[in-house]
Amino acid sequence: MIFMKNKKPIILTDLVRQQFLPFVRTPSRYIGGEVNQIKKDLNECALKFALCFPDVYEIGMSHTGMAIIYEVLNRQPKIAAERVFLPWLDAQQVMNEKHIPLYSLESKAAVRDFDIVGFSLTNELCYTSVLNALDLAGIPLRSKDRTEEDPIILGGAGMANCCEPVAPFFDMFLLGQAEEAVVELSNFLIENKNLTRKEILKSAAQKFPYIYVPSLYENSFPKIKDAVVEDLDNSIVPEKPIVPFTQAIHERISIEVMRGCPGRCSFCQASFCRRPVRFRKPQRILEIAKKAYATTGFDTIGLLSLSTADYPYLEETISLLNEYFQPRRVGISLPSLRVDVQLKLMPKLATSVRKSGLTIAVEAASERLRKIINKPITNENLFAAVEEAYKNGFENIKLYFMAGLPGETHEDIKAIVKLCYELAMLRKKVCGKTAGINAAVSWFVPKAHTPFGWQSQQSQQYFQQAKETILDEKKRLGARFLNFKFHHIQRSVLESAIGRGDRKIANVIENAYRGGTKFDLWDECFDFQIWLNAFEKAGLDLVQLAARKFEKNDTLPWEHLGGPEKDYLRKQLENTGAENL
Repeated sequence: MIFMKNKKPIILTDLVRQQFLPFVRTPSRYIGGEVNQIKKDLNECALKFALCFPDVYEIGMSHTGMAIIYEVLNRQPKIAAERVFLPWLDAQQVMNEKHIPLYSLESKAAVRDFDIVGFSLTNELCYTSVLNALDLAGIPLRSKDRTEEDPIILGGAGMANCCEPVAPFFDMFLLGQAEEAVVELSNFLIENKNLTRKEILKSAAQKFPYIYVPSLYENSFPKIKDAVVEDLDNSIVPEKPIVPFTQAIHERISIEVMRGCPGRCSFCQASFCRRPVRFRKPQRILEIAKKAYATTGFDTIGLLSLSTADYPYLEETISLLNEYFQPRRVGISLPSLRVDVQLKLMPKLATSVRKSGLTIAVEAASERLRKIINKPITNENLFAAVEEAYKNGFENIKLYFMAGLPGETHEDIKAIVKLCYELAMLRKKVCGKTAGINAAVSWFVPKAHTPFGWQSQQSQQYFQQAKETILDEKKRLGARFLNFKFHHIQRSVLESAIGRGDRKIANVIENAYRGGTKFDLWDECFDFQIWLNAFEKAGLDLVQLAARKFEKNDTLPWEHLGGPEKDYLRKQLENTGAENL
């Protein structure tokens, strides 16, 4: 493509060392050069790929997907992939004052000099941070304003399946799982480097069923398919994970044991968009863990998936890992488990999982509501699993709940506290002491590509009342051993309004960014009033959009963007009975 002129990128090493690092609070976020970093000569590579995570270093370095793509691309001899994270507020101020553009960690190369910049889109509230990164890099925010001198801006990860709200800011999206697809796309770009920007976008859209180029479509849309990695066992993983210079959110060896989810919780986008279910064999997991441990020294292994409880070789895998790693004082970290599986595995969990606590995603306190959301947990199994945990020495339990679900009543809200109280008191039966219960309560956000995607969201007032009900019930019971944490209500409303929106939302997002918002997932940065003003300026009603209920025959803004067929999801919704509640 014509804009791949093989020009030498501007390297900012001296400028960063002299004019930037001495003036920021956490320089370890910005220096690069960590153990196991991969650095190539950019001038010797046919394609320069910047992998941008639109949040701070500590968050991005914990993202397994980005680590995998970094490894995959850098195994290609003609491709150089380098990491880019969003600088924190103090660093941005220095960059603006001293005219230092956004740069990559490995080579300190200006981001605007890369051939392609790929963003990981993990949440609806990272969108203003994407614009922030583009602005810092000196790249026009909107695709229509870019020239042959600008890199291609690519979006991927979970939000690519509902990307219309940010479509005007991206040149293309890669839907689905990117390990194999991103290599195919990169090789295509190298082979067609003499095409113009418009020609390359059009050709990529025609060639790859998983590539979506928004500028080619305004009224009618093709059905884009998700890229799928069929063989998880032989897929590439980071054998030498980068060891961060500053403590990351999750500092551990992260290994996917399974991809996809056999469960079909009616609110969960990932379980419907990441099919089919594929497993990684226990011996392969042990092999990955050994190599990563030898090159990092991390003392925890995280066994990751959407539903690790449904991984059929979990018991065998834990045994294999324990045999090798227990003498080395390396622990195992598990996400929330299904209670029947947890009950079966408790003897092994007691010796391998750190005793700080176990996590269970209950979602709803009543069995009636769990049936509506298709979460098959019975109270009998729940209490049996927790009691067994107490018998094996666990002192604390973490529970996840969701409030505002279709079919929910006031009694269901109160039942959250009752259930937590009873589970805490259950430990007295075992050892005479009350357990500590940490309960995280989130607010229902209807998501694209789910059966509940047609449903409306409850109001801010409803969520606030639910929060007060829970705290009042705790106070009435005198249950100081219950600790409740609540998701931010206004953020949840914003997620609903943005996540199910169309391209008109792009004006809102740009308005909000121009109004000063960024890092919307951070409490100290989130400003709901800016968002209210941004919606109003765009002629849209935030509250109305969040509460919108789509009708059966409505054209959904996301129905062309991968995921299951619309008719299938409608049938799933009808089976829940939630539509008429």
